Amino acid sequence: MKRIWTIALAAVFALSAFASAQASTEVKMTGDARIYGVFFAEHNYTGWNNASWTSNTPTYSHAGTKTEDRFEIWERFRLRSDFVANEAVKFRLGIKVEDTWGHGTLTAANPAVAIAVYQAYLQFKFPGCSAEITAGLQDIDLPISNMFYGSPVFGGDRIAALTVKAPLIDNTLAVIAGFGRLIDTNRTYDTTTTQVADELDAYFLALPITLDGFKATPWGVITVAGKNAGYFTAGSSTFSSQSFAENLVSAGTFMTPALWKNDQNAYWWAGGAFEVTALDPVKFYADVIYGAGAQSDRKKSKREGWFLDAGAEYTGWDILTPKVFGWWSTGEDHSNSNGSERMPQIRSNWGPGNSFLFDDSQVLAKNSNMGMNPVGAYGLGASLDNISFIEKLTHRLTYTYIHGNNNPAAIRAVNVALGSNPYFEMGRDLTSNEFAMGVNFDSKYMIYENLAAVLETGWAHGQFQTSVWGHRLAAKSREGDAWKVACGLTYKF
Repeated sequence: MKRIWTIALAAVFALSAFASAQASTEVKMTGDARIYGVFFAEHNYTGWNNASWTSNTPTYSHAGTKTEDRFEIWERFRLRSDFVANEAVKFRLGIKVEDTWGHGTLTAANPAVAIAVYQAYLQFKFPGCSAEITAGLQDIDLPISNMFYGSPVFGGDRIAALTVKAPLIDNTLAVIAGFGRLIDTNRTYDTTTTQVADELDAYFLALPITLDGFKATPWGVITVAGKNAGYFTAGSSTFSSQSFAENLVSAGTFMTPALWKNDQNAYWWAGGAFEVTALDPVKFYADVIYGAGAQSDRKKSKREGWFLDAGAEYTGWDILTPKVFGWWSTGEDHSNSNGSERMPQIRSNWGPGNSFLFDDSQVLAKNSNMGMNPVGAYGLGASLDNISFIEKLTHRLTYTYIHGNNNPAAIRAVNVALGSNPYFEMGRDLTSNEFAMGVNFDSKYMIYENLAAVLETGWAHGQFQTSVWGHRLAAKSREGDAWKVACGLTYKF
């Protein structure tokens, strides 16, 4: 496996050497590294694993079969190389290594080297205009207001896509459009001589509008979801037990007759991100999103719902920035036979104030949060951000409360039929009789301009129904609250 590492680095250096030999080509390299230790107690509020899918049939393993290892040391290194022909054309190659000390690539003496390509795209400006075209594996974030980190539909990740960005009215109106293929399970050949729909494709459009003191970005997404795509085995979150399946399909999909009737189903979302800064230093933020999918399939397979969030901040003080925020989302009704009332998702990365409850903006990202789902719930919170009394040292303190919006009968029915399962999971999905709260306190000290010491801490407490999740899991959650301490170094170059 060492040969793989050698070949990968040799390829990068060979490309660099070749590019350097061309008079019109410039190579620019940037990157980042982070090394940190994490102590995390009571993952999933139990200290045990969640249920997870084991095949696309689907089959799955149950929750509470593995116990946590509370301390890990993580290391990540990323290198981005831009091969710039001129100001209009470049190619980006980004590679990374990420693992825990003592595992995989970071095992002593005989490591199993794993280098991942996380960016690979060609980018150029269309001749004679300002339109920018990007083709390849690239970062994609659906619009969201600045109060919140990442979209609850798709954010904070990458898609192999073709995108076009172009100004329509200078400094006022632009257009962003694109096509991406998220899943192609069988690639060139299907597994038999019968062709099957094994792809998940997305088409997206956004129209950012900027006026004096006001910003609005209406947007929309349409996806074509093939019945045989690997939704159950393709992970859609850094929260390890979450896949595309529970984000997209309804609970009724698992009822007899199982899965979809149609070979392909359309999913669509329409939304808007809004920011009001006319009253600066008081600023307001909001997002409105509606999503629906599988509307032409069986009634039990349909899924649709709303998600709304809003927040405000005061930026007039030098020593801190106070923020308040809240959100609301539709949840499941009492029956699974009429489909799902939760908004479908693809890959959520939403969260306010670096909240410990959500997979959002944690700097020390691996093993960093409770992975709760804001969809099917409502909540509110407050944050004191950018606290600074000492030069180069900043802090953030955030409190978040989340309450379920799902009828207990719907979740209980799935758990009775399937047992402990990955579709509904205690500590991620909440009934209308359940709640959780979390606090995080984070600090960063800039040792040098590009080197920082980071401390991220979190605490969470939840109350869960025994009648929904069973005595074993619910009782284990009452033995102690979840908490974490992560401390390490980050470097950018």
